[in-house]
Amino acid sequence: MPPTPWPPIEPPKTRARIPDATELGEEWVAFVTRSLDPSLVLQAYRVGIFPWPSRPGKVPWASPDPRATFPLHKAEAWPRTVKRAMKDGEAQGWTVTFDEDFEGVMRACGTRPGHGTWITLDLFTTYLQLHQMGWGHSIEVWRPVTPDEAENNLERARGKRLVGGLYGLAVGALFAGESMFHAETGGSKIAFARMAERLRAQGFDLFDVQVMTDHLALLGCEPMPRRDYIAKVKKAVARQVQF
Repeated sequence: MPPTPWPPIEPPKTRARIPDATELGEEWVAFVTRSLDPSLVLQAYRVGIFPWPSRPGKVPWASPDPRATFPLHKAEAWPRTVKRAMKDGEAQGWTVTFDEDFEGVMRACGTRPGHGTWITLDLFTTYLQLHQMGWGHSIEVWRPVTPDEAENNLERARGKRLVGGLYGLAVGALFAGESMFHAETGGSKIAFARMAERLRAQGFDLFDVQVMTDHLALLGCEPMPRRDYIAKVKKAVARQVQF
C-alpha cells in the first residue's frame, strides 16, 4: 500500500455549522445528519464530536460526558493480561505493521455476526477517503501462516493472517481511536498497546477512545469530563504531528 500523504490533504469545506458541545449538558447527541463526508468528520473531531451511525441514513454525532481517553503522558507498565498477550504473540512470530491494510482492519471491525455494526457503508467509504487523504491510520497484528494454513489467496500471497487491529484518525496531536478487533486471543490488546506506544513516541497529546467500557478500563483508559476533553482537543489539533 502506498504511503499516506503528509501533510494530510484538507477536503473542501462543508457549509455545516457544528454546535458547541460544551453546551450539551447531560445530552450526548449534538446533532443528526443523513450522511457524512470527510470535511464534516474533521470539523466535528476538531471540536470534540464524532459520528456514531445507528443505521443507514441516520448519523447521530456524539460528544459523551465523560469522554474515555488513554493517558499518553503516563508511561506506566502494561497490565499483566496485555504483557501476556505481547509475550505470547512474540513467541508465535506475530508481527505488527502500520497503515498496511487500513481497509482490512475497518472491515474486520465491522464484522460482528449477530450483533450488527455501526460501521455503515457510508461511514466505511468516508473513513477510507480520510485514510487516502492522510488522516486515517491503522495498526495491524499478523500471525504467520503456511500455504496449507491459508484460508484464501490473499493470505497465501502474504504468508500471514490479520488477527487484530485498530483504526482511527490523526488530527494534529489528537488520535481518535474508532474501533478495534481481534480474530485470535490477544490481537486487540497487542494492537492497542503498540498503537499507544507509537502515539507516545511521535509526540501525540491525546488518545481518544470515545466511551468507557470495562475492557478499556482494563487497558488503562480513564474518563475525562467533556469540558476538559474539549479544551485539550482545541490545543491538540492546533499542533502538527506526523503519525
